This record gives sequence, C-alpha cells and structure tokens, in this order.
Amino acid sequence: MPTSSIPDSPSAARNAVSPVIQLHPQHGGPTLGTTSAPVMEVDGHLFKDLARTGELLPYEDWRLPAATRAADVASRLSIEAIAGLMLYSPHQPVPNPGAGPFAGTYGGRPYPEAGVPAWALTDQQITMVTTDRVRHVLVFTLQDADTAARWNNAMQALAESEPLGVPVNTSTDPRNGAAEASGAEFATAAADVSRWPEGLGMAALFDAERVGEYAAIISREYRALGITTALGPQIDIATDPRWMRLQDTWGPHSGLVCDYTRAYCDGMQTTESGSAPGAAFGLPEVSPSVADAGWGSASVATMVKHWPGGGTGEGGRDAHYGFGKFAVYPGGNEAEHLRSFVEAAFHLDGPTGTASAVMPYYTISWNYRTPDGRLLNTAAAEDTPRANAYNRAIVHDMLRQRYGFDGVVCTDWGITADPDPEIDHFGQRCYGVEDLDVAGRHRLAIDNGVDQFGGNSEAAPIMEAYRRIAARDGEAAARVRFEASAARLLRTFFRAGLFENPYLDPDESTAIVGCDAFTQAARAAQRDSLVLLKNGRDDAVLPLGANVRHVWVPTRHVDAQPGFMRLGEPARDIDPFNAAASPYTRATRAQDADAAVVFIESPISNPYAVADREAGGNGYLPISLQYRPYTATTARASSLASGDFRETGERSYRGKTNRALNASDLDAVIDARRAMGERPVIVVVRMHNPAVLAELEPYADAIVVDFGVQQEIIWELLAGRFEPSGLLPVTLPASMEAVEAHCEDLPFDYQAYTDAAGHTYAFGYGLNWSGVIDDERTGRYTV
Repeated sequence: MPTSSIPDSPSAARNAVSPVIQLHPQHGGPTLGTTSAPVMEVDGHLFKDLARTGELLPYEDWRLPAATRAADVASRLSIEAIAGLMLYSPHQPVPNPGAGPFAGTYGGRPYPEAGVPAWALTDQQITMVTTDRVRHVLVFTLQDADTAARWNNAMQALAESEPLGVPVNTSTDPRNGAAEASGAEFATAAADVSRWPEGLGMAALFDAERVGEYAAIISREYRALGITTALGPQIDIATDPRWMRLQDTWGPHSGLVCDYTRAYCDGMQTTESGSAPGAAFGLPEVSPSVADAGWGSASVATMVKHWPGGGTGEGGRDAHYGFGKFAVYPGGNEAEHLRSFVEAAFHLDGPTGTASAVMPYYTISWNYRTPDGRLLNTAAAEDTPRANAYNRAIVHDMLRQRYGFDGVVCTDWGITADPDPEIDHFGQRCYGVEDLDVAGRHRLAIDNGVDQFGGNSEAAPIMEAYRRIAARDGEAAARVRFEASAARLLRTFFRAGLFENPYLDPDESTAIVGCDAFTQAARAAQRDSLVLLKNGRDDAVLPLGANVRHVWVPTRHVDAQPGFMRLGEPARDIDPFNAAASPYTRATRAQDADAAVVFIESPISNPYAVADREAGGNGYLPISLQYRPYTATTARASSLASGDFRETGERSYRGKTNRALNASDLDAVIDARRAMGERPVIVVVRMHNPAVLAELEPYADAIVVDFGVQQEIIWELLAGRFEPSGLLPVTLPASMEAVEAHCEDLPFDYQAYTDAAGHTYAFGYGLNWSGVIDDERTGRYTV
C-alpha cells in the first residue's frame, strides 16, 4: 500500500507532539490522510476504516454521495454526539494567549509559561473534541499559515482517534479585509492572507466576475488554513443608510447583491480540477469530489446571512442590542429583501446549486407580511412577537417549506441564554421568548427547523430539548428529528473531503496563503474600489503634480464611546499618517506643505444613552450621519415597534439632539482649508455609512471615498499611479431630514446630495481623471 508522510514539526515541545500523518494516494480515487485509522482495500480502492470494524460502511465509502454518507453516519451517532454537532465552539485564538474572553491553558498553564509550540491544542480544545463532542470549531486569530496548518493537523488527529472518526469542520468570520479595523461584522485575522476591500468596497467595483475571482482565491486560502465553512457572505439588502453593519454588505441595490451572491457562493463552494486560481497560479491542483459535482478540496461552504433580511432596523438601529431588536417594513418591501436568498443563494449558477447554510438575524420582524399574505409580529397579535429563529412562520413555513431550503439553519450568536437586565448591554438576544427557559428556547428553535446554535458550546440544553421532544412526540420521532439535523450538518464534511483527508502540508499552506498572485489580485481590487467624488473647483487637483513634495496630514480625535461590545472605549487621538506607505514627506506645519491630505471617517454616533434614560428620557437618540449636532425635529412622533420587559413606552427620539463622536473630523477639514489658502485640500473619507457631506464638501478641493483599503493604495491614487474607477454603491443623503423621511425597507427613497459642480452623489456615481464615469458598468445596475 503506497504511503508518504507530511513533514513533522521539528520544534514540537515536550507537552505537544506533532501527529504523524500518513498519505495514501490511489488511482481513480482521493488521496487518504490518516494518523490512527486503519486503511482497507475494497474493489481495488482504498478506504479509511474510521469505525474500526474491518468492513466498509456506507459513510466510509467515498464513491457514495454526501447525502447518503451523512445519513448513514448520523444513524450511528448517539444523541449526545448529535448534540455536539449542533454546537459551536467559542472563538479559538491560535495560539491562545491565556487572557481575554477566550482564554485557554496548556497543561494548566498559560501559553507564555507552557513551553509548547504555537500550534499545540489547549486543554479546553481537547475537552471540547473528546468530552463535549464538538465538531464545529470557530477560529479567531491565527498566528500564521504554518501555525494554522499544524494546529489543524493536531485537531483533526484528535478527532480521528475518537469513535467513528468524525473530523472537525473549522469556520471563520470574515478575515480578508484590508482596512485596519472592520466595523460591526465580527472580523478576524490571519497574518498572511491577501487583503481585499470591505463589503461596500467590493460593491464599488460593480463587477460580479471580480467577486467570483475574490471568492475563489480566499477559498484556497481558507482551505490552506484548515477552514471549511465561511460565516458569510452578508447578503442583506442594506436599505437603511444608518445601519452599523452596512459597510460589510454589498449595499442597497438588490440586483447587484443578487449577482454578487451567486458569484461569491459559486466561487467559494466550487472545486474544479486545474481551474484558476490554483494551477493557473502555479499552485498545487485540487481534488474534486468523486460523487458530489462541484465540491472538493478547494470548497468552502457558505452560510448566507441574515434571513429574512437584516438591513431594516427601526431608526437604523442594530439587533445586537435590545434597543435595536425590531426590523420594520413601513414601505411594504419585504419581498425585495428576500431576493438575494430566493433568487440567488438558493439558485446558484454553479454545480453546487445552493448555499450550504442560512443564518436568521436576531431581529423581531415587526408587522412582517409573508409571501402568502400573513401578517406576523403585530402589536395586536395573540402570541408575543418573536425573533426570526423562534418564529415558525419565518423559518419553517417560509425558509423550509415555501422555498425548499434543505441546508443547515444556524442561529446567530448568543440567542438562547437568559437576557441581560440592562437593555444597553451586549447580552443574549432571546427576543420574544424571555418567558421560556434555556432548554425551551432550544426546543422551539429545533421545532422550527433550526439545526445549529451559534455561540452555544454547552450540550445540556440540547439534550434537555431532546428529552422534551421525545416526551411529547415519542423517542422514535425525536431521534428522526435530530438525525435530520445531523445529516444536514455532516454533508459539508463529506462534500469538502474532510472524511478522506483533513490534513495539511504546512509548507504548502505557507506557499498558498497570501501568495503573490493572490496579493496582486487583492491590491488591484483595492485600487478599483476607491471612489473619487470631487476633483477641483475650476481645475483638477488630482493627481498631485510633481511640485507636491510635502503634505500636511492633521491628526484626528474621537470622543469616548460605548463601542461594539458596549463596554466603553476611551477618547483617543489618532495619527492617520503612515510614513512607510506615503511617497510624500510629512510637513509639520500647514504653511510648509504643498497640499493637505485630511483622513477622516464618516460620522460615528451612539443610538442609545443610559444617561438620557436616567434623566427622564427613554434612552433613544437619533443616529446621525452628519458631523455637527443633529436635532431630529422631523423624526417619527411615535416609533413603529415597541415592547421590551426592560422598558416602558415607545422608542421615538423626535426632538432629541445627538452629536458625532468624531465631529472634530469636520473641524480638521475646515482648519485645513483656512490654513492652506489656495493650495489643495484633499479629503479621504473612510466611509462606513453614507455620510451627509453638505457640511464638508465646500471646503474640499478633492474628495476620495475609501471603503476599506490599505493606506498605501490611497497614496498611489493621489500620486496618479492609477486612475480611479470606483462607483458609489450607495447614495449619499442630502440631509438628515431626507434620511428621516425615508422608509427603512426601501432603497434609494431619499434625496441625494448635489455638490457645487452639479454632481449628484447617487448610486453609480464616480469620477475618473476625465470626468464622470460612463461605462458599461453604469448601465448595468440602475435605480
């Protein structure tokens, strides 16, 4: 039997032993990778004897379709093992620093004291795989590709040694963003990956083919890191410009989002032998599945989110927090928010056919009208309005029955534990089912068709839910229901080839992740994502001429704010200048500069303040997209949705004033204008949300919108090393009054800002060196 070995780690310390991996190549079948399971020969082919029975079981037979194999192994699993499959691990940093919210130990000691290699498994990871039977692991920070590959091998070797040898399916949040810090999407990192624009930046390309290339590239990097499931893409139709998660979407145009969804899911999930990126870039060829068309060793399962749409929070608020738990549809536009799912994610052009998994959002979809005309979650309803995962009509009736989705349904993170008594905390989000106990929430979600619980790593509530279902429906029926979830979850393992060979060659991983071809493609996308809004008053100021050698870059200030986790972040001063990235010398005084380059962010504001509540208000404040203080005199007199055990009354903020936490960004632009006189002032806006630029635009000679790129790319643009080509994937509002007048669920229903040159900053607008861009892309997606 021919075998070969992946090189061992020469630096394995006394408390961590690198597994010895045996590879078993064969003609007409996949290469098998083993560390402890025997290999048997049947009909001239090699198979892993994961069950150690000495005979070929259906789930061990790579000639059978994934669905058949998954059903077989599901039938062999104990209920305790199925419960483990339905869990997700806590976030796993590799190595684990021994501090912070995800702290772990090595032999009872923190990593700095343990004397183990960076890839060693923590005590908690060993328990998670062996005792808790968890097989879905969420990785957080990864030191580098070599460490990630060796850690994957140690994890998979441990799983292979367990009964039935079910491997680990490693997942990740987005980790390829180019910006220094992502916003509301819980992005993670690996030091070596290619860096691409954030969601809106990719949308600014107006090019679905480029998105397909992007997805195919990062799927190769993911697999080289041991990752087989992506917790994305975020395919919400982002119709409200105030939503904090908008920057991680592809914007409000449903046609563009549908095209991008198909391209991304196809690019991530499809394995084609010899196809780019891979052989075309000189990388090792991939191994397609024998039995499942389109799947294979380069495939990464996608989990599209958020069903039935997450971009319509009332007042732009977000449902991570109790004060943002309601999605509203005042424009009656529920159907458009389903398009990216039912017309795209569930109907891919490629051979894998459909996205592998769906994640419902936290929200209670208020006054939601279903496709068959039912009205859900109304104030007059007999039943308490419930969040999406707990609403049978939204998950079972719509997703499972009407649209026939038979993939995995995984809840968003942290929806089953008891709620925090403070509505302003980053607590659990069991909206509408606060009266149920934890096991009751699990039972209800399972009854609705949910398979998996994001953020839950304790099996006890799932086991209790099983006992309650068995008591109600009978043991046989309960077993059938749990096996159905197990089979759906396990299909990805088989389709991705994990049962045959989950192991990685660290040298090969290092060669793939962040390779030059991938990095150059990513940098090209960064360049093409920059949007030039304004270029001079009478004459163009960009690109900067040869006479510009010294630039003045002012520092920034951001006031104290609650932050994403609502734990509080102190006020801070920020120096945005990256000397290593800039071809220009920084002037210490404005009078010594040839041009000013002012780096700012779109306005940041806090939508809820305990201080307001304690002063007699209801706590709610307007989310402002302008820099100067904003008073919401034209906001709704009464909120559309309300109801929470932690508050009384409704949620209107009419008449209240809020201010941007980075109001000094506008001061910096005005100060630069005064200090520079006739010399050019270029403003670079890191845009998380569509900003009201009426306060700013008159003071700027040029405005560049950055949707998440590395700073050196911006300097290249300013120096004229490439021509701008990005188009606005959103519309910039004329005023906050225009925003208040719009409906949260409708795209493009507010007035756009028009500058002094008569250019309207609407969806699809952008400048190149010659003027307003008018090419095949601008006619592709119209409003």
